[in-house]
Amino acid sequence: MRTFVRREGHFTPAQKRALAELLPQLGIDPAGPVLDLDALFGRVAPRVLEIGFGSGDALAQIAAEQPEQDFIGIEVHRPGVGRLLNLVAAQNPGNVRVVCGDAVTFLEQRLPAASLDRINIWFPDPWPKKRHHKRRMIQPEFVALLATRLRAGGLLHLATDWQDYAGHMLKVLNSEPAFRNTAEKDYVPRPGQRPLTRFEQRGRRKGHGVWDLLFERV
Repeated sequence: MRTFVRREGHFTPAQKRALAELLPQLGIDPAGPVLDLDALFGRVAPRVLEIGFGSGDALAQIAAEQPEQDFIGIEVHRPGVGRLLNLVAAQNPGNVRVVCGDAVTFLEQRLPAASLDRINIWFPDPWPKKRHHKRRMIQPEFVALLATRLRAGGLLHLATDWQDYAGHMLKVLNSEPAFRNTAEKDYVPRPGQRPLTRFEQRGRRKGHGVWDLLFERV
């Protein structure tokens, strides 16, 4: 089970410097022993995991707006990791740690069970062609893994601008007994906690709708 296909993209000098200089300070290895999150952040606080943060704008924004919470961001594409590191260094909120690697490895090896208050997965690759649907991140096995890392009452928040993927997400989550849909009917309006992302704005320019799913760990 993998959650990504690597596409490196353009790498700026500033992003390369961030990986060399800031990742050793703010980064977490995706593989290794189980983490003590209180020791990692130096306090006891609500913990939020964002998987696939892209360019990092949304994660940097909510981390700055919610200093009482701790955030872990996972992204496999190194230019995005470098960009987030630079944003975090400029804002210096102190409540962000970054994983450059696969989410499955990190979830299985490093995160304690029931240690998260929220998981955000916003605008993952929709893999729109039918023959590529097997590459989609939101699959039953992965959702079951996510459930083990959320505390009771914790929230899983998904968002996509592809209606077909939204329907797929809804079907997978409705089939997982560890989750309960908080929506009155399938989807929720965009929660104020979720900033408008670059992917969302690009999708809106193309005339795409946006679907938010908010499920509670039971």
